[in-house]
Amino acid sequence: MTSKELCRVLIVDDEILIRQGIKHYLNWKQEGFQIVGEASNGKEALELIDETHPHIVLTDIVMPVMDGEELTRAIKVRYPDIEVVVLSSFGEFDYVRSTFQSGVADYILKPKLETQELLRVLRATAGKIPSLHATDATEEISLSIDQIIERLVAGYDIDYDPDAVVERFPYDSFCLFGVSLKHLPSGMNSARSILIQMIEAELEAGVPHLAYRSFSIEQNVAAVLLNVEKSRLPELNKAAADVVAATADSAPYAVFALSGPFTDFAELGAVYKEGLLKLLQYSFYFPDRRLIVHNEIPVPAPQAVKFNLNRFTEELKRSQFDVAFGELKQHVAAMTASYTTDIFEFKSFLSNIIFNVTVLLGNMDYDVKELEKARYKYFNSIDESRNADEAASQLFDFITAAQNCICSSASHAGGANMKMLLEYIDQHYSDPLSLKDMANHFHFNPSYLSSYFSTYNKEGFAEYLNKIRTEKAAELLRKDAASISEISGMVGYSDHSYFCKVFKKMTGLSPSQYRRQHSMQGKRL
Repeated sequence: MTSKELCRVLIVDDEILIRQGIKHYLNWKQEGFQIVGEASNGKEALELIDETHPHIVLTDIVMPVMDGEELTRAIKVRYPDIEVVVLSSFGEFDYVRSTFQSGVADYILKPKLETQELLRVLRATAGKIPSLHATDATEEISLSIDQIIERLVAGYDIDYDPDAVVERFPYDSFCLFGVSLKHLPSGMNSARSILIQMIEAELEAGVPHLAYRSFSIEQNVAAVLLNVEKSRLPELNKAAADVVAATADSAPYAVFALSGPFTDFAELGAVYKEGLLKLLQYSFYFPDRRLIVHNEIPVPAPQAVKFNLNRFTEELKRSQFDVAFGELKQHVAAMTASYTTDIFEFKSFLSNIIFNVTVLLGNMDYDVKELEKARYKYFNSIDESRNADEAASQLFDFITAAQNCICSSASHAGGANMKMLLEYIDQHYSDPLSLKDMANHFHFNPSYLSSYFSTYNKEGFAEYLNKIRTEKAAELLRKDAASISEISGMVGYSDHSYFCKVFKKMTGLSPSQYRRQHSMQGKRL
């Protein structure tokens, strides 16, 4: 850091080993920071803030007494100038989301906490604090080109020497070219600089009279500021494509983006945030593209309407599994089709559905031990997914596992449930009974009931109902003097001719033939 004042940091975590580890991650003073205190919960932290006056509070999410979410809200009400950085674990999506809504500056996943990531986040957060950068105009003008780029990209206004910028970037048009390194294999840190050198070499070879400067503010993003004459802007697209081709073998999972052009150097920060970073985010929804160019992406599809979780839950409770999972798949497809969908929101939705379905099936007495055992694997796989299709496939795999769980559990309960259904038909065969009526009575989806009936009974619903009605009609024909038309109505048929057709199909005789045959047998006896 270049400011004279050290940035004061307060550490809040209920695990003493975490606090000690953070304190010894780096030489704080050398990097421009000072640890001013530590607390084990939010309540202790608030008491320390009055004494230590920190610039940044680095806090865990899940803590006793007062958690990180409540602490963040309290800080933003009482001390709005203090920035908050959250530490979280996998699966704490909702907590992290709520802290962002409360004004948290950034977050770090605990499993990925290491020196460079911690330093990067703290530097970026400190860059947002005006009091740490209250230098005079003379000091600002003396900043190097790299420092000017870093500060503009960090998001705050600075004064700089325009002549120094023109000397380094003499042409009239700028673009940003960037690469996401998030999904490079582990152990690629040494190869990162080689990759950037390859990018620079391809760009320089593809665009004559190119001025450029590489920089890296985000841990997983490397960027190159490109400066060319306006007439050479089309050549940047070709050079960008050459970069992608040249890195296909060495960095197959790296994703690249080329921003739109801009003419004012001062726009660098806005173009970086609203142009380059957004394009790299959009790549999550374009799994077949390693290069996203600002003017080559389609018009965004409408955002998916909010998922009706209450209806989905009620459908599951009524065992309308095919309908519920079908609607879920359609919603996920709509989210996947809209590349402006927030990635964090997309992944959180998938993980929350997996959690909710597992809990709900357990409450419905299904054996969900295997689902519970596997769900954290699904959570981690979704979090690590390189694109929307990969993430969605994890949910679809879970749905298949859930359906297998339902079928497996149903096979044990099938006998008892089937007996209940058959008894209902035996009691209501004389009513105008339909599959839909029966499904409504038992709160089933009709198509599910039809499939269920065929699975656990040798006849389907309609065939079984006709069999019961025919048996009852045959009994009446043998013992009752009622007319055939009357008997037809007594066993549930409103159409006399249809009754006769069904009866003959089931017995081989028409109702009148059946009555005569049994009447003659009675006389012989």
